[in-house]
Amino acid sequence: MTTLTAPAPTGSGPKPVLDGRRHRGEVGLVYVAVIVPMLALVAAVPLAWGRGLTWTDVGLAVGFYLVSALGVTVGFHRLFTHRSFSAKRPLRIALAVAGSLALQGDVLTWVADHRRHHAFSDKEGDPHSPWRFGTTPAALVRGLWWSHVGWLFEPARTNADRFAPDLVADRDISRISRSFGLLTLASLLAPALLGGLISMSWWGAATAFVWASLVRVAVLHHVTWSINSICHVMGDRPFTSRDRSTNVWPLAVLSMGESWHNLHHADPTCARHGVRRGQIDISARVIWVFEKLGWADSVRWPTPVRLQRLARTPA
Repeated sequence: MTTLTAPAPTGSGPKPVLDGRRHRGEVGLVYVAVIVPMLALVAAVPLAWGRGLTWTDVGLAVGFYLVSALGVTVGFHRLFTHRSFSAKRPLRIALAVAGSLALQGDVLTWVADHRRHHAFSDKEGDPHSPWRFGTTPAALVRGLWWSHVGWLFEPARTNADRFAPDLVADRDISRISRSFGLLTLASLLAPALLGGLISMSWWGAATAFVWASLVRVAVLHHVTWSINSICHVMGDRPFTSRDRSTNVWPLAVLSMGESWHNLHHADPTCARHGVRRGQIDISARVIWVFEKLGWADSVRWPTPVRLQRLARTPA
């Protein structure tokens, strides 16, 4: 087990980057969570061709996608990982639950992995850098696979006590983290239940399960993983960062603004990632709404002076 060191978020001395290994059951569940939705995505095309897709399925899939995606982008990422804003307790709990519905791991694990990513971005210790194996074409192909999905099966566990001590000490967040299994079941079964009740049929429950549970999870998985892989290899780099992070505009809407990744790595605590004209950032707009409602405060909005200092090219 590696003992990489870097400045610890809190405390008087560095703690190990990794904290033991996941048991085989946990790794097995990762395989199921990754492969089953992926197979459903492949099977969804002939299912839709055979009229296995209704407007109810579409509505449920879009609704659950928005809730779970924003739970990850606004909650897991901008609030819990980077503390881009502060939130009232009910909102913190709601965002932690919503992010858990994305089936990308419990909130403590997700935050610890992502803070580790920023501590070692595109260097040794980064859990999912596409440059892990080198810069040759063959190494980059291998690295893209690793950063997109391969790293998920790594049994080593990021040390949450080192990278997320604030959340480990938070009773609400720790409780939600321990409830990840139940939230996973809720995320998969709730769309099927709603689809069955709305259509009053078992077939409606089945198609809702395929589209609003499995396909929705698969699409969100690959959009999120593309930020790890594609957004560290190709795209624009208008801002100065210490790594190879890029902006990839085609992913902006589906990723809720996360694909404006270059600015994020240049200024990680900024609550808005798409800062230039035409850069859609749905997550930032949601945070703005929360602020206006009084549910969020201390929002770290970008300032013209800071953006100018970070810019490689004129705005």
